[in-house]
Amino acid sequence: MAPELSATVVYTLLFVVATAGCVAGTVRARRIEDAETRRSLVVLLATSGAWAATHASLLILPGRTYKTTVYLIGLIFGFSTVFAWLYFCSAYTDRTYHRRPAYRHAGLALYLAVVAVKVTNPVHHLYFTTGFVTEPFPHLAIQQGLFHWIVTGLSYMLAGVGMFALFEAFVEADYDTRPLAVLVALAGAPVVLDILGFASPLLIDMIHAPLGVAAFAVGVLFVFEDRFFAVQLTGGVEGATVFLDDDRRIREFNGAARQLFPALDDAAGEPIESLPAVAAALDDDRGVVDVDVDGERRHYVVSESDFDIGQGSLSRIVVFTDVTRIERQRRELERHDRQLEDLSSGMRHELRNAVTIIQGNVRWAIDRLEDGSVEDARGALRTATDTTDRTTRLMNDFATLAQYGQTMADTTTADVAETARAAWTDVEHEGASLTVEGNPSVEADPTRFELLLQRAFEFLVDNGATTVTVACRDGEMTITGDGDPPDPDPDRYFDYGDAAAHGAVGTALPLVRTLAQVHGWGASIDPDYREGVRIVLSVADVSSVDE
Repeated sequence: MAPELSATVVYTLLFVVATAGCVAGTVRARRIEDAETRRSLVVLLATSGAWAATHASLLILPGRTYKTTVYLIGLIFGFSTVFAWLYFCSAYTDRTYHRRPAYRHAGLALYLAVVAVKVTNPVHHLYFTTGFVTEPFPHLAIQQGLFHWIVTGLSYMLAGVGMFALFEAFVEADYDTRPLAVLVALAGAPVVLDILGFASPLLIDMIHAPLGVAAFAVGVLFVFEDRFFAVQLTGGVEGATVFLDDDRRIREFNGAARQLFPALDDAAGEPIESLPAVAAALDDDRGVVDVDVDGERRHYVVSESDFDIGQGSLSRIVVFTDVTRIERQRRELERHDRQLEDLSSGMRHELRNAVTIIQGNVRWAIDRLEDGSVEDARGALRTATDTTDRTTRLMNDFATLAQYGQTMADTTTADVAETARAAWTDVEHEGASLTVEGNPSVEADPTRFELLLQRAFEFLVDNGATTVTVACRDGEMTITGDGDPPDPDPDRYFDYGDAAAHGAVGTALPLVRTLAQVHGWGASIDPDYREGVRIVLSVADVSSVDE
């Protein structure tokens, strides 16, 4: 095959392929649900295909007259793509410019004016002139005139307005704009070919724009159809969204979803089960997933909905709604109710025991008095009194939990040493000593914080401590006593039901944990500390300690 024929075939095939792609795209575009988007994209593909077809015909038709006529027809189709493109961008991004009479009339006037300039070119020759050349193969050479460059600049300016609207839609919908940038680059790439054809013999001097427009339109349909539909569907919708197909495989997601679940970047095409927390929430009646966002635990309701529009592979949408404030309140109420129920259960048990003990000791005291055993009667009454005191303490604990057991909204900076000394004065420490290391401070509710320390001190002293030390370091506050080592199951100390039977301090440690939780702290006993008992509070906002 001669080099000239080979070049002709290559050029012709490029435009034929572009034409075929647009024809196929026109058929597929008819599936688009939104009527205005569908019509505009069909027209864009049809005019782009017709423009590409005129270029293919230009290369194979004989005679200058036929070639010039076909080229002129192609120019009219080419300028038509600009207005189809603007209509598509306005409809796709849910704007109303394409419906406004003023814009429509202005567009029609501009279109007819440019077409008139093109049609009358054989008279004024200001748009283009023709000549016949043999390199790189025999073809009609088009010498572009002043009007051509004016109209070309106007066309790209108008196309740029549409591009901006598309990018804005992607950004507002919080989707990755890189796929759109790739398509825009394809649409604009023929400009480089036009420049090369005009300024060098490497390419023929003709308009290559039909290739770029066809690549963009076909790319929207066959390559990024799901992405474009997802952006259009969720435009203006705040929050994270994930699209699935019929088999619940992940197809598309926006930036908000990626921020919540970074694993989405590697999960495209995978089942939703590749995100176990999300899959579990979808299968759960409550449908709440917990996510750490910037170091904060947040809660989202996960809802899945089906839709059937016959477009692309998307058929399900998963929406994440931030319900952190409501969920925190619900969990706080649930926690508080559970603690009240636990304490109430412990108190019922303790009250029954207390009544039995008091009644028994009072009867015993009466019997001993009748027998003349005053000392025995005094001992029995003392036991009854001690039991009454312990029951009273339990009642006070119940009132304290009801009053202070719910999370508070406001805190202040509390001096740990000063608060600890104030709490220590209310404890019957029987010669035990208190030490506070350094001069730390913490964000807390002063009343609750002092009560927390008081109950912790009471527990340690009752556990046999002769020295109690408060220290703060590494986001923790420790309250250590040198008494008996902890129970093998230290969590029992924090259970209201079990704690009610643990000596005179009753529910001290359960209240310590409750008062810690209302501050957002954790409370536990260090199981590895065996020289006594060490209570550990996870206080993230504690100040540094002066050693």
